[in-house]
Amino acid sequence: MKIGFDNEKYLTMQSEHIRKRIGEFGDKLYLEFGGKLFDDYHASRVLPGFAPDSKLRMLLQMADQAEILIAINAADIEKNKIRHDLGITYDEDVLRLIQEFRDKGLYVGSVVITQYNGQNGADQFKAKLEHRGIKVYRHYLIDGYPSNIPLIVSDNGYGKNDYIETTRPLVIITAPGPGSGKMATCLSQLYHENKRGIKAGYAKFETFPIWNLPLKHPVNLAYEAATADLNDVNMIDPFHLEAYGETTVNYNRDVDIFPVLNAIFEGIYGTSPYKSPTDMGVNMAGFCIIDDQACKEASNQEIIRRYYHALNRLAKEEGNSDEVYKINLLMNQAKITTSMRSVIAPCLERAERLGSPAAAMELENGTIVTGKTSSLLGASAALLLNAIKALGNIDHDTHLIAPSAIEPIQTLKINYLGSRNPRLHTDEVLIALSMSAATGETARKALSQLPRLRGCQVHTSVMLSDVDIKVFKKLGVELTSEPVYEHKNIYH
Repeated sequence: MKIGFDNEKYLTMQSEHIRKRIGEFGDKLYLEFGGKLFDDYHASRVLPGFAPDSKLRMLLQMADQAEILIAINAADIEKNKIRHDLGITYDEDVLRLIQEFRDKGLYVGSVVITQYNGQNGADQFKAKLEHRGIKVYRHYLIDGYPSNIPLIVSDNGYGKNDYIETTRPLVIITAPGPGSGKMATCLSQLYHENKRGIKAGYAKFETFPIWNLPLKHPVNLAYEAATADLNDVNMIDPFHLEAYGETTVNYNRDVDIFPVLNAIFEGIYGTSPYKSPTDMGVNMAGFCIIDDQACKEASNQEIIRRYYHALNRLAKEEGNSDEVYKINLLMNQAKITTSMRSVIAPCLERAERLGSPAAAMELENGTIVTGKTSSLLGASAALLLNAIKALGNIDHDTHLIAPSAIEPIQTLKINYLGSRNPRLHTDEVLIALSMSAATGETARKALSQLPRLRGCQVHTSVMLSDVDIKVFKKLGVELTSEPVYEHKNIYH
């Protein structure tokens, strides 16, 4: 993939801009952090050259000034809300985030439970965190939020919330997912700081949409595709246009809430430091694009991938048709079709020719390899072996794993573990390959090619098992699948 983004420039510009914003507010800034603080693979896909841990590396440059505050909604704890990309609950993810931040060298000051209303699950989670030595605070439901400004900005509104003790000039507010109350936490803190004579500031760090790119730029359209299930819509910031005569891009939720946010600022300080939602942001990513065409191409591919993911979610009854329709509309706006994803046609052609599931992968040099379903291997497992053979210049007919080594694994699956499918999944074939590599030079050479699969594109003619999806994800392969089950069973 062509590089379209200068990551080192971004790290420098972004940290300098945040330091400048801290200085504008008396050396105390509450920074609401949208999106993923680390492992931001969406950004790395649409801005090729953006490292998935860029935001984390930027914060590490400011580690001595920053502390992290994690917000979680009490209602999400109570209903065991799941982070679908990780398969864990939001409260589990808070523990994961704390450990990840600590391991990376960042200071986690505390956790705040938002919209607390006496929920038993929230009380239990608070006790669990405190048992581990983590400070926990509670913020309460406020009647008429966010419209009842006189109540919100009073001792019976934000004043009822716990004041969160912080010790550093930059407080990063992050969360397991949307709806966790990050912005409300920041504003509550501003109210409490002001009561203590501290003129703290608020800013927002959202990578997308990128405010200084055109509204219909593919990078911004890809963000809409990524949030199609949330109904986010990019739009021109009307407040910024009125105040400065400049066209900038924001998204509907921030534009909708800005008049309320402005009124809250005025209620706390008597005046608002911002004239528009764009003013609140600190994102410098748009200034670090060095090849606009490369970013456009990468973003168009991301929109197509999101379209297939939405189709799969609909087929599994996990999504809805509105999500599919919206991404289809975005594809029309970007003037792209699924035929622009190069692995789809070879995959479907081979599946139709064989009358069984097939898969195709585009390698780093543009070569496309395919895999078919056999009595020993599933199509995805066969594809993996064929791909690493091609990368290692190993003859296609060479057996990396002897059939005699596969058969005992099949016996284990069927006779002892109760599986109905004798074919090896991708995880099983990689384990078998590792065993072959212990004694065989060719298998060892093939195994060493696995890192070269990162960023490769794959399409399969049927939806895959969770196991295969996770293996491709761990390998860094970008996967799409036809929204079709391999078998016409009622239960999958």
